[in-house]
Amino acid sequence: MENEKELVQAGLVLEGGGMRGLYTAGVLDYFMEKGLQFSACYGVSAGACHLSSYMSGQKGRAYRISLDYLEDPEYCSMQSLLKTGDLFGVDYCYRRIPDELDPYDYDAAAAYPGDCYAVATNIETGKAEYLPLKDLRKDITAIQASASLPLLSRNVEMNGKLYLDGGMVDSIPIRHSITSGNRKNVIILTRPEGYQKKAISPANVAAMRIKYKDYPMVVKVMCRRHLVYNKTLEYVRHLEAAGRAFVFRPEALIKIDRIEKDKSKLKVLYLQGYHDAAQHYEAMKQYLEG
Repeated sequence: MENEKELVQAGLVLEGGGMRGLYTAGVLDYFMEKGLQFSACYGVSAGACHLSSYMSGQKGRAYRISLDYLEDPEYCSMQSLLKTGDLFGVDYCYRRIPDELDPYDYDAAAAYPGDCYAVATNIETGKAEYLPLKDLRKDITAIQASASLPLLSRNVEMNGKLYLDGGMVDSIPIRHSITSGNRKNVIILTRPEGYQKKAISPANVAAMRIKYKDYPMVVKVMCRRHLVYNKTLEYVRHLEAAGRAFVFRPEALIKIDRIEKDKSKLKVLYLQGYHDAAQHYEAMKQYLEG
């Protein structure tokens, strides 16, 4: 039985990472079990997708969606990419699943007491934008934008602007959370301690120069992404050491690819997130209440 809901005045920052986000889903499911809610939530890419089920309080939904449709080519496949321009089928992921196959509780999400945002990259400006999430019947497009991987997705249009994956510019939006007034922050990472992002390959740079020839900022931000990301990780470690942030990160138990399809690996990662949340929950609560 879930506990009575408790809203804490703090930021919740959710990194992306494709299927590595199953770790995040495990942590969030434990938070839902405890009735813990945050006054401000920021999700990037897969983190934005899992944030949606957290907003609606549907424990287990993010896990089900991540595993139940892995074999369906309409969900995620090269066939979908070649046919539609999207590795993850847009209609399947953002209409059929939430409206028909695993119904989303839109009303519960709209009643979430905190402020929630999906982080997406404006490909014309090369800047991150923090798109509000409230009525997911229409705001689900912001989640789609946040999770649309460069080269593997079509550009997503919203209000006359074009967007792609928020992780291109702000993979871990902790600075934005702090400047928005959140003195306390819980950060859920999807990479283990010691990870450092490498520069994108010359082949990918060349492919981006062709595909995004009309949007030069895409190439610019992607060429700098590893530098920005690694600097942010250093900042997160500084905050953690100073007691200014509480961080969850997976252990390097198994190798998980961004588009991982081994269900046994994904289940282990999910359970690791759930168990880490249970193990460190009281320490996190002390931090939040301190």
